[in-house]
Amino acid sequence: MKLHLSLALAGLMLGTLACGHKEASPEGKALPKVAVTLVASSQAEGGTWVAATLQSTRTATMATRMAAQVKRVLVQEGQRVASGTLLMALGDEDLQAQLKAAETGLAAAEAHQRRIQALFAQKAATPSELEQSQAQLAQAQAGVSSLKANLAYTQIRAPFSGVVQSRKVNEGDFVGPGMPLLELVGEGEQELVATLSDSEGRGLKQGAKVRFEAEGATGEAQVTALAPGGDAFSHKGTLRARVLSPRGLRQGTFARILLPGVKAEGLMLSRSALVTRGELTGVFVAKEGHAELRWITVGDGAGDSLPVRSGLKAEDRVIDRPGSLQDGQPIEIAGGVDRAK
Repeated sequence: MKLHLSLALAGLMLGTLACGHKEASPEGKALPKVAVTLVASSQAEGGTWVAATLQSTRTATMATRMAAQVKRVLVQEGQRVASGTLLMALGDEDLQAQLKAAETGLAAAEAHQRRIQALFAQKAATPSELEQSQAQLAQAQAGVSSLKANLAYTQIRAPFSGVVQSRKVNEGDFVGPGMPLLELVGEGEQELVATLSDSEGRGLKQGAKVRFEAEGATGEAQVTALAPGGDAFSHKGTLRARVLSPRGLRQGTFARILLPGVKAEGLMLSRSALVTRGELTGVFVAKEGHAELRWITVGDGAGDSLPVRSGLKAEDRVIDRPGSLQDGQPIEIAGGVDRAK
């Protein structure tokens, strides 16, 4: 008997789950009939959104070609600096000593070359001796120039005006050639960088203008570079678009670019028709005088409209602004049908 009772209860539970789209009315009472308006889904138009990153058109990772110890760090993250500002100084004691020795040698080579030049004018020196003195002078000059150039690599200066994005080392650290020290971001023009498939990039070209959204703002950008897919795995290329407006958005911000001419799949639906239950998204559909809750999947969209990926058909009559409407509640259509924008 217990086995039969358990099977009966299990069957009842399965039947309840199978009709899970029906929400029980409170206290088992009949739900009142309510008047509703409809909002029609429409074929997707206008384009599709792709993710992008907002960054400066001028970025630089500062490094050195010398192996040295960090002597001074003069800036911090977020600090604004002008072009030519000293950002970091590396230890240069060895180079300074070598430079003094090279300058002493240069002075000696210059004096020797002047003496040979005077002797040659008096025909007391041979052309070969003159050429040798000139070569020695040139070699000494090159040595001094080389050391001065190496000394310049111990003075890390800003190549342009901008903001220190990150600092990779601290005072006392030992750094080697090519090791990143600082990252500098320019404060001028900004650009959007995105990866596109061949189908997404079709119809785009350099100079084309696109819409984008970032930090809650809508702006316009102009395509400056469009590289074909070169990644061996994703087969996607790179899109760069210079921001025309608005200016001064935060660097590194996530953005979305609307690609014109690429139609989104499925239907478009007004945001006002959506209902949420936890992490689920749905709509109420008018069916045979009752409201039927339908779970759907939506994508990203512009403005008030969202693309419907699954769960709806074009002929479904979606209820707008359902409020506290419940599944299975009797309804009557009050008014016409408002088209989704």
